[in-house]
Amino acid sequence: MAAFRNLRNFRGEAKVSSWLHRIAINQCITRQRRAKVRSEAPLDDETEKDAASFATPVEVSPARVVEGLERTVAVRLAVNSLPLELRQVIVMKEFEELTFREIADALGLPLSTVKSRLYTALRQLQMRLQKFGNEAA
Repeated sequence: MAAFRNLRNFRGEAKVSSWLHRIAINQCITRQRRAKVRSEAPLDDETEKDAASFATPVEVSPARVVEGLERTVAVRLAVNSLPLELRQVIVMKEFEELTFREIADALGLPLSTVKSRLYTALRQLQMRLQKFGNEAA
């Protein structure tokens, strides 16, 4: 998918195989970055060592779990309600963790436009989520 999205950025100065290899490397780096942020680790070793570590902590109440789920749903709805050009930028920056330059290159936009769209998208999300908070209260 990344190669298809960046097809218009292929200038023909290198071999297609080199270009595809670079895209694959970038995708791997992005996945590693995301895994570190989420603190993903294999559970195989921990499963047998300490099954109690997977129990729900005392401070996590069912009410907090529900609040977190509601917040997640609200954010998804708010993001999905954004116009496409704003939604693209916010998803690429906040969820795919791309840099401004990577987003600009992928979308074929000037860097300043990407920054402006992200600022606008964040402002609109903030307004939508404040409205959700007021309705929930």
